[in-house]
Amino acid sequence: MVAGPLRLGMVAGEASGDLLGAALLRGLKQRWPDLAATGIGGPAMRALGFDSWWPYERLSLFGYADALARLPELLHMRRELGSRLVRERPAAFVGIDAPDFNFGLETRLRAAGIRTIHFVCPSIWAWRAHRVQRLARAADHVLCLFPFEPELLHRHGIAATFVGHPLADLIPTEPSRDAARAALGLPRTATVVALLPGSRASEIEHIAPAFAAAAARLRRARPELRFVLPAAPGLRPAVAAALAAHADDAEVQLLDGQAHAALAACDVALVASGTATLETALFMRPMVIAYRVSRLNWWRMRRLALQPWFGLPNILAQRFVVPELIQDAATPEALAREALAWLDDPARCAAVAREFAELHRQLRRDTARRASDAVAQIARPV
Repeated sequence: MVAGPLRLGMVAGEASGDLLGAALLRGLKQRWPDLAATGIGGPAMRALGFDSWWPYERLSLFGYADALARLPELLHMRRELGSRLVRERPAAFVGIDAPDFNFGLETRLRAAGIRTIHFVCPSIWAWRAHRVQRLARAADHVLCLFPFEPELLHRHGIAATFVGHPLADLIPTEPSRDAARAALGLPRTATVVALLPGSRASEIEHIAPAFAAAAARLRRARPELRFVLPAAPGLRPAVAAALAAHADDAEVQLLDGQAHAALAACDVALVASGTATLETALFMRPMVIAYRVSRLNWWRMRRLALQPWFGLPNILAQRFVVPELIQDAATPEALAREALAWLDDPARCAAVAREFAELHRQLRRDTARRASDAVAQIARPV
């Protein structure tokens, strides 16, 4: 266990990893106010004093084609980062998700005698089960977001701790729809549909047009509907172009971020598969999950899938709690039809809200404290 100031290396490669890294840093700074953490991170981590040596957007990839095109750049960055960390010898290294980048880095650092912690169990229970062998070589310990994961890893000889999910700590257990609508300038009595087509450029390319066209169909069917779409930083022009091309008459209210306000305000959401589906569940809102990728990526994903669900709420429940429309099934017509099915069935909406409330309770575990407790036990004095 470390006594005195703590120095950590950390890598987070996208917005969700930045959120996890910030939660961990907050917990660690309660123990070590003069904590020094360096590596690759995003704005939430930098706001807590994290020294990011490269922009974290450099690690944000979408599918195999993107990864292959940028492979030389990523390998060079990983070599440079690894060499610098080996020289500086932090008390521990925390790789936050981004397994394709972090596993190789963790393996090198571990061989050099630096303790390694991987934050987020890879989805070996959903696809790419072979990653468990790479994880075993890479990490001294794994911090898991979901309660069933530590037992799965223990079977493969990997030490792991369930720390809960930081989103469950962040999102209130009783979100106020009225307050969110007031903040967004929406009528209290309106019926609101939230559109969350993703936070990556390629997701906007493949998913946003279908969501926009679905909004247009919904508006024609129910002219009283209101629509909100929170655009991720830097993606507003691409989102606006998709809306102009496919939903010019739907009058979608385009937001700069504010995804949580949109989810709190809505009655139903169209959501791209990913962390946003868990956020929607924690806000206890019914949803339609959708996803579309390039043909090559879809072919690879289908071959590697181990179970029939894509969305986290369905994976955690091990059944289709909410509908999923994947690849060719994610048509504007189908998206609109499934959204209307929710709006026309208040009893079904109430039932799924109760199920999501129980999920929130299971995941609310003070992640910052639990994760920092685990890191404090594993980090090795310099």
